[in-house]
Amino acid sequence: MAKLALLSVSDKTGLEPFAQRLVNDFGYSLVSSGGTAKALQAAGIPVTKVSDYTNSPEILGGRVKTLHPKIHGGILARPDEAADQADLAANDIQPIDLVVVNLYPFEQTVAKPDVTLAEAIEKIDIGGPTMVRSAAKNNKYVSILCKPSQYDDYLEELADNGGSATQTARQRYALAAFEHTAAYDKAIVEYLSKQDADAEASSSWAMEGSAISTLRYGENPHQKATWYQTGASTSGWAAGKILQGKALSYNNLVDLESARQIIAEFAGADQPPAATVLKHNNPCGVALGDSLVEAYKAAYAGDSISAFGGIVAINRPLDAATAEEMTKTFLECIVTPQCTDEAKAVLAKKKNLRVLEMGDLLTGPKETVKAIAGGFLVQDADDIVAVTDDWKIVTDAKPDAALMEELLFAWKVVRHVKSNAIVVTNKRATLGIGAGQMNRVGAAKIALEQAGEGTKGAVLASDGFFPFDDSVRNAAAAGIKAIVQPGGSMRDQDSIDAANELGIVMVMTGVRHFLH
Repeated sequence: MAKLALLSVSDKTGLEPFAQRLVNDFGYSLVSSGGTAKALQAAGIPVTKVSDYTNSPEILGGRVKTLHPKIHGGILARPDEAADQADLAANDIQPIDLVVVNLYPFEQTVAKPDVTLAEAIEKIDIGGPTMVRSAAKNNKYVSILCKPSQYDDYLEELADNGGSATQTARQRYALAAFEHTAAYDKAIVEYLSKQDADAEASSSWAMEGSAISTLRYGENPHQKATWYQTGASTSGWAAGKILQGKALSYNNLVDLESARQIIAEFAGADQPPAATVLKHNNPCGVALGDSLVEAYKAAYAGDSISAFGGIVAINRPLDAATAEEMTKTFLECIVTPQCTDEAKAVLAKKKNLRVLEMGDLLTGPKETVKAIAGGFLVQDADDIVAVTDDWKIVTDAKPDAALMEELLFAWKVVRHVKSNAIVVTNKRATLGIGAGQMNRVGAAKIALEQAGEGTKGAVLASDGFFPFDDSVRNAAAAGIKAIVQPGGSMRDQDSIDAANELGIVMVMTGVRHFLH
């Protein structure tokens, strides 16, 4: 009796050549449901419909097709159990050697902006996961494939082992199958949980991903690291195009994501050219300009010493003039929405320089996850958009429109600097950045000293409130003319009084942006 394979797939990539080889090269008989059977019949490949095999019609508009004893009995039966074999014989059930199933495209469906709840519900697969789990459970005897990318591997497995998969291979396929159904269920939970904005946090939370590559090492050479992609479709950095350079490292990817978050503040056709230079998860410099090369030069000048070995992100297609400027120092990575041919030719001189094109620099994760001993923490992403109409001007001195724009620029930057954070800017460019200090006075001191003479007429942004007025006085003494900060301290009035005394503007946003 020919071996029996059950094929039921929504993603029909590679289906016909794979099925043809199963039949022609390895003597399989095929059973398929719905659209899979139609596709195989159209290709001239012999196949039996599930409804004909079970003598039970598909019902409920296709909701019930494969939920039948002849299907699951064939998948779950154990050849070395006499009682199982007696049940197969009594019910005219043939053992199933191979199950090929991938599930309804739930994630792709709910990713559509206009999808309805009813449409999403109909893409929750029932029979598919049941078959996948049945086959994976019985992997001692049955192979389960969930992805077209596994087809060639399975055919090679059969060719190398006399037409049968080894136990090692079946176990490997079973693990991938359970990972597949786990990710599917997680996507359903995530979608349904978002349908009720007032719902409390789910009692469980999981993260799933498919390995993209094993990285050379993690933050340090003694740490192992792997890069995973989340979601059914390729997105984010996994969708980025690496134009040249060495393979991306763990630290590169961490820094790239921080750079992306900064440059996303200035994404959109209404925004001027912007550039950021980042090092060790903190910006060295951020600037806007009338041209991209002007923006990059100003960002680089913000801290040219720290920029050595840094990451650069820009919000415009990279042109040759800007590329020439970038080659004047050692950089690890450049990320751009697009790279012109002229720029590619310039950068090709730096063979180890990693250059990436990433069309979507705006879309990022909706939550952040932090591992702790015995568990992990999950929080919403800090992606609130700054709206100056919500800010309060708390001093006698008032900012004009130009000064308010400068304060907004400084505020957009400081939220991406590790706390405690202070940023000094002027003419839409950072002059000094104090990052990750244990107290705000220390952060302000670093930023003001780095800015030097540039503090005269500049603005200062703080990611958290000032608990005392000392930083306000230090800023005024250095020549700062305006401060933007969240407010919220019990001693806010002390800072306001100091600002009034010294004749500088103070604006309170009402929003804190700690970044640990």
